[in-house]
Amino acid sequence: MGRGLDPDVLSLPRLIPLFPLPNVVLFPKVPLPLHVFEPRYKKMTTDVLESHKIIGMTLLRPGWQADYHGRPPVYPIGCAGRVEKWEALDGGRFNFTLRGIARFRIVEEHEGEPYRVATIDPLGDQGADEAALDEARRKVLAAIGKASDGPSVLVIQPSIGADVLVNALSQTLDLAPVERQSLLDCDTLLGRYGRLLEILEFKQLEQTFGRGPDTVH
Repeated sequence: MGRGLDPDVLSLPRLIPLFPLPNVVLFPKVPLPLHVFEPRYKKMTTDVLESHKIIGMTLLRPGWQADYHGRPPVYPIGCAGRVEKWEALDGGRFNFTLRGIARFRIVEEHEGEPYRVATIDPLGDQGADEAALDEARRKVLAAIGKASDGPSVLVIQPSIGADVLVNALSQTLDLAPVERQSLLDCDTLLGRYGRLLEILEFKQLEQTFGRGPDTVH
């Protein structure tokens, strides 16, 4: 498990709270603003602020509505983040910013708290040859530039690392939650760039030729 993982990943607690949401996917090294108002998550926030400040974000699987206040199924791969700054509000609510640290796989969930708690295995993102990453970066930015709903000018600082760029794009572009999850599931940065390019090119085809009839596979 530990081979090739950076110190931040290896320092993750093995037991962390889970914050499952239906439309949010966190990525490593990317900030995420959150507002907490449910009683179970107000307690979760209070508890983590008094301890390691780590929360594991996970995506709810389709059909979660039937058991939202229970323990509906989640995707097994999530991303742990650290609370960087927070604001306590009236009624025990919180605003806070969570910055992604590393992906994880859920090993086992545990009872004992009103919120969900799980044992996890941390997962690193394998890098790649710099030339391959540069080419993947160029293709993804070109695809974003071609999108009719994309920005007319996309300013990217050359100093931004390949990992931060693909993770930030994966988290902030207008993508469906399951598309974001498929990006988080990628074990390599090159794989994540490739998957993001596939999504962008498919969206471009939809914009050009229109959405075809839905099919069942």
